[in-house]
Amino acid sequence: MKNAAIIFLWVIHFSALIGIALGYETFFLGKSPFTMLYITALLAVFFPIMDLKTLGLFTICFVTGMTAEWIGVHTGWLFGEYSYGDNFGPKLDGIPFLIGVNWAVLTFVTHAIASKQTSNPWAISVIGASLMVILDFFLEQICDYAGFWSFTGGAGWYNYLCWFIIAFILHYIATHYKLKGDFKTSLHIYIVQLIFASILWIIISTI
Repeated sequence: MKNAAIIFLWVIHFSALIGIALGYETFFLGKSPFTMLYITALLAVFFPIMDLKTLGLFTICFVTGMTAEWIGVHTGWLFGEYSYGDNFGPKLDGIPFLIGVNWAVLTFVTHAIASKQTSNPWAISVIGASLMVILDFFLEQICDYAGFWSFTGGAGWYNYLCWFIIAFILHYIATHYKLKGDFKTSLHIYIVQLIFASILWIIISTI
């Protein structure tokens, strides 16, 4: 069942890339919230997120992400001057609920990947936060085109610094929760998003 779910994860991402390349970007990018919900469901079942302790940590990551994004959008103190588009689903005061979910999902999957490399909590936090920033860098190249979010003047070093600091804190909290998750599922969730953003960036560059 897990293998089938992971294969379907890759299918929907590459189907979207093919569809966008053929000129159906409005249809496929508009379905982004459903893709995010599928990724979340995949994480919940196979990571898994089944006990109250793990669910509590997921909630902490969600609330932290939503709060940081609210501060960023409404004050510019975090990340820079930016706003969210329409392709990330319903919003709370300008912040898509799914962006909070995304913070939690990325924290969990990168933590599982980082924990596979070392048991040192500081090293896990640095590796995990770095992986999140790397993915954010590629997402920043496609976010405006995809209708996810848009920066005034583009995302600069300050955005990535804020991402790293907040991600580091979340990972360090996760080490104290002794978060353990399925490495295979986490790796596929991370890599498929990285490849999707990379290829879409190439497609955009050729348009």
